[in-house]
Amino acid sequence: MRTKRCNFWLPNKNRFCANCPLNGSLFCGNHNSRSEGQWIPCPIDPSHSFSTFGSSVLEQNLKGHVKRCPLLKQAQSLSVQPFYQKGINAGSDGEEETSGVDDSRWPVKTVSSEMKRNALHGMSVPEFCKLIEKIEFLHESLCKDIQDSVQMPEVCSLWIKRGVEDRKLPFQEKHIMQQASIVGNLENFGLLKNSHGRKPSECGEPDEKKEEDVPAVIEFGAGRGYLTQMLADCYGIQRVFLVERKAYKLKADRSLRQNESLMLERLRIDIEDLDLNAVKSLQGVPFLAIGKHLCGAATDLTLRCCFPEYRKCSSEQHPVNTKFGGLAIATCCHHLCQWTHYTNKRFFLDLGLTKEEFHAITWFTSWAVDANHDSDLPDTTNCISHLQFIKEQGDGYADGVEKILSDMQADRRAALGFKCKWIIDMGRLMWLREHGLDAKIVKFVPSSISPENHLLLARSSNLL
Repeated sequence: MRTKRCNFWLPNKNRFCANCPLNGSLFCGNHNSRSEGQWIPCPIDPSHSFSTFGSSVLEQNLKGHVKRCPLLKQAQSLSVQPFYQKGINAGSDGEEETSGVDDSRWPVKTVSSEMKRNALHGMSVPEFCKLIEKIEFLHESLCKDIQDSVQMPEVCSLWIKRGVEDRKLPFQEKHIMQQASIVGNLENFGLLKNSHGRKPSECGEPDEKKEEDVPAVIEFGAGRGYLTQMLADCYGIQRVFLVERKAYKLKADRSLRQNESLMLERLRIDIEDLDLNAVKSLQGVPFLAIGKHLCGAATDLTLRCCFPEYRKCSSEQHPVNTKFGGLAIATCCHHLCQWTHYTNKRFFLDLGLTKEEFHAITWFTSWAVDANHDSDLPDTTNCISHLQFIKEQGDGYADGVEKILSDMQADRRAALGFKCKWIIDMGRLMWLREHGLDAKIVKFVPSSISPENHLLLARSSNLL
């Protein structure tokens, strides 16, 4: 006998929903009409899904839910940790105008992709054209001399070969290539040296050295931790901190803990809430910050986390954190960026861009990863002007911005998305340089490997 299914029709799949319906209803929990009443986010973790209706609960059921929320125990355990401080790295909507007043702990509503799209469609055609002109001008004037820097250190190449032969490591070429290139760029930028790890000709034991000479590695958004696995195996890193808010199976932790000379600490916490200076085992230890890939605002949260002296807006220049050794962050998912969290709001404001235009620019970035990346895309600076395309629409102006966007060719949409990604990352680069760091952006893998190929590198200027 065929199992009864939900009666909700899924047009994209050309079938009914496969879930079982609720008792007394024709629909499953995902498609059943909501009960009347006020639905509010879970106060323990608004992002997690705990009911048939997603991440919200009826107000009259809130008290009961809080007692049995699956994340209650984790939240209670985290709240007593000395390095937990809610929203410490979050930033704020008006931090550039508050002259040092830190209101980062006040919750600010997240601007969803749908809200960004609707605001963009609500622009007048002249406003939209002006925005495109700004994007074209800023990309042409600011995003120059960005180099390809695809690296494969010999020590990593031998490590990869050994791992494939031993079948002890999960192997996906696109991820391995990215990890190796991040590590190679760290070495090329002077943040890693062969004397800090294994000889470039072999994967033997690391040379003996003073513990204080070896930087710790903090991997933000670590996931399973395989980037750190490569770095620790190939360069003899002795202290490792993995920062990740989610739980994962098949982590690299088990393999890393087999190395008796390695100290490993996994911090299950949102980067937004991490007070790095309060991590006892890290105090006084020089560190390298790495990440692959840090989605959306996670990059900005990481920058604030690494440089707590810059959380508050101030006109004074502060010395660079003496513990900071350098960073290599592969940025990602720029469409998820938020004005609240973005580190360099002043960069956009000084360029004549508003908060609303920032959100429009972040929305455009999703087009960069929609294209076919089977082969490398041409450099965006060689693309035909999008502004010219819009002007060619003629009578299409009368149909509004939504019509103009829907008629835009795929390659031009992708090029516009890439330009916007560069502008967002350029603001982050300028923020690092303004605070006394030697910093640059490179393309660390070809687009055919990953269209998310921006690597932000920084080091203390005293390393020069």
